[in-house]
Amino acid sequence: MGRSRNIILCGFMGTGKTTIGKLVAARIGWQFADTDQVIEARCGKRVSAIFAEDGEAAFRQMERDLCAEIAAHWRYHVIATGGGMVLEAANRETLARAGCLICLDLPAEQLARRLAGKTDRPLLANPPNGDLTAHIEALLAARAEAYRAVPHHIETAQLSPYGVSEAVLNVWRR
Repeated sequence: MGRSRNIILCGFMGTGKTTIGKLVAARIGWQFADTDQVIEARCGKRVSAIFAEDGEAAFRQMERDLCAEIAAHWRYHVIATGGGMVLEAANRETLARAGCLICLDLPAEQLARRLAGKTDRPLLANPPNGDLTAHIEALLAARAEAYRAVPHHIETAQLSPYGVSEAVLNVWRR
């Protein structure tokens, strides 16, 4: 693939996309951007408020528009995408054209530990029967096909943040 013009990290919420993205960007001297933060800054409200006030469909349209903008104009960015951004095939294809698209993977039990008590995650509010792990497993199962379609994967469970950043750079350098 050579050195793509962007490195784009995707995966379920809590996999470390923002942490790893910032680390990778610092290591190679590129800018870092988190798509949820870009949308929040442009709308002047949190993603949870966009979901509540405008609906998920409006938020997903903002994501599609941002994908197109990234592909057309962004260069030398490490980008952390929102957990659902790559669920649409068109978004995956657009992002894969825009740079090296890498999915960070982590088992549901570890995600549940990381995400327990997070109140800013609309999709995790009120898990059925109060079982966060089972809820995450169900969401992962529903998203499995979309995540599998991403060209590159890094299993992060046994790696430190630095180790994950090294793995990302190794994929990008190939």
